[in-house]
Amino acid sequence: MPKIASSFFIFFFFLQNILLAEEYFLTLRNDKVNLRQGPSFEHPIKLFYKKKYLPVLVQDEFENFRRIKDHENNTGWIHVSQLSKKKAGIIIIQKQLLFRKPSIFSKPSAILQKGRLCKIKKCKKDWCKVQINNYVGWVKKDSLWGRVN
Repeated sequence: MPKIASSFFIFFFFLQNILLAEEYFLTLRNDKVNLRQGPSFEHPIKLFYKKKYLPVLVQDEFENFRRIKDHENNTGWIHVSQLSKKKAGIIIIQKQLLFRKPSIFSKPSAILQKGRLCKIKKCKKDWCKVQINNYVGWVKKDSLWGRVN
């Protein structure tokens, strides 16, 4: 019986580590967020983010800090209070068209430059409805880096 209990414990220990290793997107909650070299306020600041809703990929967790990667492959640690579940994406294709409807046959309403931040309103199979300042329209999902679910 002790072998079964210890095997059961080991199985769930590894299962928990596998589930925590899953990456997911969040966005920055504020206009100024510190990216730190380690998971505490004592670690030095690596760089400052100055863009609210910038999407980041969470790769690891340690207490109240999250290890993130941004669209430029910068990595570091951010406190959870500086992160939000809002949906946003960054255009990763040069001169992406913003369409009025989710179809390439729809009328385009704007041309988006690479690196442009978009708030994501909703997504369908291959398209996401986004807002950029006063413009609202549809872009192909594969032209965005960020949370597109």
